[in-house]
Amino acid sequence: MDWIIGAVCAVAVGGAAFAKKSLTLSGFLAAVVMGAVYYGAGNVFWFGTLLLFFVTSTALSKYKQERKRDLEQSYAKTGERDAGQVFANGGIGMVLCLLNAVWPSPLWGYAFIGVMATVTADTWATEIGSLSRRAPRSVLNGKVLEPGASGGVSWLGSGAAAAGGLLIGLGAWLFLDLMGTPALSLPGWVLMGLLGGWAGAFTDSYLGATVQDMYRCTVCGKWVEVQEHCGHPTVHARGWLWMSNDAVNLISSLAGGAAAVLIGYTVQ
Repeated sequence: MDWIIGAVCAVAVGGAAFAKKSLTLSGFLAAVVMGAVYYGAGNVFWFGTLLLFFVTSTALSKYKQERKRDLEQSYAKTGERDAGQVFANGGIGMVLCLLNAVWPSPLWGYAFIGVMATVTADTWATEIGSLSRRAPRSVLNGKVLEPGASGGVSWLGSGAAAAGGLLIGLGAWLFLDLMGTPALSLPGWVLMGLLGGWAGAFTDSYLGATVQDMYRCTVCGKWVEVQEHCGHPTVHARGWLWMSNDAVNLISSLAGGAAAVLIGYTVQ
């Protein structure tokens, strides 16, 4: 019955997102599968945290969308998420949920919060930071970069990343408190969300500034994540060819999860 409940809830939420063009058809189907697993193999803690990320990130992707439209053309992933992006954001958490169902341990939950704090912090930083009136600076040397450049950070984006991580930590504690099973105090969960999200977001920015596969538009000269820009093919500019945006997200999520496990293990 829990698997059915998860699937039905995912159909309702994912269907609304599909209707608003926040999900493609493949993204909608992936969200239904993911929702069934998160609730069926997990519980409100797992499903609620995923939902918290999805709802807030989808809403922010629509916030002042016209101002962000030009920047989206430079990104490998846009506001309309396909199955690949859905699994990139929630796939690791789904594996952790299944592992916890087979070998129960609070450490799986700690890692999950770090992973979800990372993807939330990264999404919030992108969606809100791109609206900053000040140009971003390189995470490596502080050099001014053009808006949307990989490896660029801003005060607005960093603040948004912190807020996203905090929300995941607070939400996790609230879901567990409602279930009557909080393994840690509120400060512990908040620390895991904040520091786990920051660790993952910093890793994402560092990889984006150093080894992520980047291309240069032959028309406008911009460095972008896509192989076509301004209607023409782009040329490889730097980075490892296999280090795509999805690979960067995967590694940064693992870094955020590891940081949260370390924090949770220390304070438990």
